[in-house]
Amino acid sequence: MKKYDVYAIGNALVDIEYHTDESRLNELKIEKGLMTLIDEIQQNSLINHLGDSHESMACGGSAANSIIALAQLGGKAHFDCRVANDITGQFFAEDLKQSGVDSQLDKNQAQGGATGKCLVFVTPDADRTMNTFLGASAELDVSDIDHDAIAHSQFAYIEGYLVTADNSRNAAVKVREIAEDCQVKTAMTLSDPNMVLYFRDGLTEMLGDGVDLLFANEDEANELAQSKDLNDTISMLKKVSRSFAMTRGSRGAIVFDGNNLIDIQPHPVTAIDTLGAGDMFAGSFMYALTQGMSYQQAGDLASMTSSKIVTQFGPRLEASQTKTLLTAFNSGI
Repeated sequence: MKKYDVYAIGNALVDIEYHTDESRLNELKIEKGLMTLIDEIQQNSLINHLGDSHESMACGGSAANSIIALAQLGGKAHFDCRVANDITGQFFAEDLKQSGVDSQLDKNQAQGGATGKCLVFVTPDADRTMNTFLGASAELDVSDIDHDAIAHSQFAYIEGYLVTADNSRNAAVKVREIAEDCQVKTAMTLSDPNMVLYFRDGLTEMLGDGVDLLFANEDEANELAQSKDLNDTISMLKKVSRSFAMTRGSRGAIVFDGNNLIDIQPHPVTAIDTLGAGDMFAGSFMYALTQGMSYQQAGDLASMTSSKIVTQFGPRLEASQTKTLLTAFNSGI
């Protein structure tokens, strides 16, 4: 029996969420609906401009959110990342530990500089826009990888955002290679349409000869296929992954189990904040697979949990909420 259900590597970011409207985004010259990388000066300028108006703060980053969701459901997880030796880094490490996720942060000496932060702007249409300063995460490299944790996991999960720098992309590739050598299944998320648009070659390198499981929303998948035709997009996903889950917002999701396409039904809700929905879907999906559930069951559980998270503000649910959802799912409610 493996020690971990999922090993993951990704950016360590503290999510700081603001509620705003489109006119304010235009005023701040922020492109709506996308993740944009900014430097520390730009981010500090935004924070100073916005003042004390943020609604919430939590340890985040795409893979971190997924791995915390998996841990809340009862899965065992290890997350490799990099933070700085500052208050924000200490906050991230403690939040991760309290969430039940193992990491190297207790063992590794924190670096200088600043821990990464992601400013998340939620508009009334429930869309989320992110401005990210990677900070110490930009320095993540192969030295941050825990080889033994990968070898003792069912899945090794790679965050697509790591594509933006040579060192972090090389680390992502190394994780895939170690997993393949150890016969550990590989999983990856495309993360954001801009990652596919601007870093296609890097993502292709990270995917290698194909991963065992790929997560993408429809916009990301269409960008990868360079087509908005659903059949073209599905064909492309099959070329780079042995199975996949493509989320489609209010239309549910399409899952490919390696042989068959499966339609996953949505759970109709009134969305107020889509931050973390895709991360919750991926974490719940991997939890289900590692517990022996079918791809249909994994998709259904992921659809249920991700529909819940969009009904409240913030990148993740409380552990008690996640457990309640799992109990309801297992009882067929």
